Amino acid sequence: MSEDGNNRQFAIQRVYTKDISFETPNSPQVFTGEWQPAINVQLNTAVQNLGNDHYELVLTVTVTAKQGDNTAFLAEVQQAGIFLISGLPEEEMGPMMGIFCPNILFPYAREVVTDLVARGSFPQLVLAPVNFEALYAQQVQQAETAEQAH
Repeated sequence: MSEDGNNRQFAIQRVYTKDISFETPNSPQVFTGEWQPAINVQLNTAVQNLGNDHYELVLTVTVTAKQGDNTAFLAEVQQAGIFLISGLPEEEMGPMMGIFCPNILFPYAREVVTDLVARGSFPQLVLAPVNFEALYAQQVQQAETAEQAH
């Protein structure tokens, strides 16, 4: 057995909502027409090393609903987690922070977005599951392409 495999640790220390924003800039007019919005969902992650093998990962989910040129609503949630991660080789930290941790946080953010939209009196919005593995692979590919261009 390798010593490396015996020292790996992963633990969720805390999951919390760091920031919430909900805007309906064109209300009440937005409620008078037929509801056929164009929904745009954007995801972003940010990692902060807190020291002592603790990391904060913040998953930002931004949902914009537009009726034509008018914004019906804008919901943004920053769902965060503090994770204890030790004993992982450097090459495994990227996938841990780009795939594994966001997969843990996304259901929480999804629930908050659904609740915000309902509280804004809009029809129910349940975000589709996200393939963070594919997003991470795309991000790595873009970084490699940018590196080769320089």
